[in-house]
Amino acid sequence: MKKVKAKKQYGQNFLKDTTVLDKIIQSMPNNNNYVVEIGPGLGDLTKNLVKYKDMTAYEVDTDLIGILESKFAIEIEEGKLKLIHTDVLEAWDKQKTLHDGKYDLIANLPYYIATNIILKAFEDSYCENIIVMVQKEVAEKFTAHVNDKEYSSLGIITELISVNSKILFDVPPESFDPVPKVTSSILYIKKDMSKNLDKDFNKFLKACFVQPRKKLSKNLTSVIDKNTISKIYEELNINDNVRPHEVSSSLYSQMHTRVKDGRN
Repeated sequence: MKKVKAKKQYGQNFLKDTTVLDKIIQSMPNNNNYVVEIGPGLGDLTKNLVKYKDMTAYEVDTDLIGILESKFAIEIEEGKLKLIHTDVLEAWDKQKTLHDGKYDLIANLPYYIATNIILKAFEDSYCENIIVMVQKEVAEKFTAHVNDKEYSSLGIITELISVNSKILFDVPPESFDPVPKVTSSILYIKKDMSKNLDKDFNKFLKACFVQPRKKLSKNLTSVIDKNTISKIYEELNINDNVRPHEVSSSLYSQMHTRVKDGRN
């Protein structure tokens, strides 16, 4: 079989390091959940996953679909693997879920859409565990806590919607073909299935972090008036000089509740 060239427009970097593949498999939660993979590429991770669980893989690249159909003909025939040729973000918009039942998302994500995919998985009420390879800086943002340099709306949302979030291990550039310019990390997030995301809250957080080095009160003036800000600060005992990265996820949640109540 001729060597497949990674396509830049799909952010393809094929994971070739078997040690890393083994470690991802060892990280799988011990449960009865179905598995969904996004961007299976040449199927190296797929080959390991399908040994343990029935699964669906979403692939956008037409050339790779042909390779995967041939490589996994038996698993597809036996119903262990469902291969879907589509843009996964479009599929999510249409279906609201990637599987009609509780599932875990396990994937080596294309860097350029990794953040969007994780946020979509947060919204998907059937997705329970997320084990994904992303750029290290992205993983750090999702796992950051108050006062961390990387703390942003992503860390706040993760903290509020999950029972556990951590970086399992880093993956060096040499583990891929072609070699990316960045270090990757395996990010693990276990969602709290009783929680769901309020899209209004996401917008509120974006406003709070629009200028991360400015005072939070200055950023908030784009969504609420100064008098309301003063009142909320007083009620929640927030210092007027506080910066966005110095406020806990719980305080952001309480602030948003008061902002919403003020609008009704």
